[in-house]
Amino acid sequence: MIPLWVEMIGVIAGFLGVIAWFPQIRRVWSEKKHDGISLPTFTLVSTSLMIWLVYGIMIESVAMILANIAALSCIFAIIAGVLKLRREE
Repeated sequence: MIPLWVEMIGVIAGFLGVIAWFPQIRRVWSEKKHDGISLPTFTLVSTSLMIWLVYGIMIESVAMILANIAALSCIFAIIAGVLKLRREE
């Protein structure tokens, strides 16, 4: 079992990592701008996060599980917004 204080460090790191995606989400969904967003890169990042999620589940790390689910949600929101905007063009 991972000590609580170690998990809390992971939760804080995960929270900060997820907040980092908010400007990109706002840019795509509010400002309707998608230039410079590479879908292959976002696909690779999401694949990496899915593997980290599986790892987090395997070692039973709540921090890793929550952080990766939240980050994947942000990336999927960005990908969905980009696909929507590119279809509209």
